[in-house]
Amino acid sequence: MSNAQNTGNEARDMRPTRLRDALRQARIEAADRTGVVVELRDAEVARLEILNEALDPLFAEVPGQIDLFDRGVSQGETPRLWIDVVAHVVMGRDKRIYRFVQDTRFGRIVIAESHDVPVIVDAVTGYVARRMIEREHAMMVTKAAEPAVEKKPRRRGFGMFVLGFLLGAVALFGLALYASLKNI
Repeated sequence: MSNAQNTGNEARDMRPTRLRDALRQARIEAADRTGVVVELRDAEVARLEILNEALDPLFAEVPGQIDLFDRGVSQGETPRLWIDVVAHVVMGRDKRIYRFVQDTRFGRIVIAESHDVPVIVDAVTGYVARRMIEREHAMMVTKAAEPAVEKKPRRRGFGMFVLGFLLGAVALFGLALYASLKNI
């Protein structure tokens, strides 16, 4: 029976050791995966920074008074190179392909997708040009839509005041005449 007790004690001692080793191994694997994820994110940000630098000549040509574009790399869970409020470049699933997308009221559309930086630069250039033309058209429409407003003289309002004053005076005179005739 003492053999049976020893065997039971040995089994209890073995389990925590195995679980402890398994937990330690799981923590090491999780740290390795986290390190890989961080390295992948850093690689994405680096590739987006390369594209951002390639876009510098394009945005140097955009006139200063046009404030449509707010370019910059955001480092979140999914790093993005923002072109403006609705368009950005994000890395594809394989982390080597650039995907230039635009958010619309009907959902997200892919404008361009490529491994090559010059292809994405051309797509962004076309997008920037279209946005600038849209802005020009919007500015023309608002300028044409503003007609010159003529201020009407307020004589009618003054005329109504005079008419009301005269009617009130006639009514008071009539009331006074009625009262004086009633007393006679």
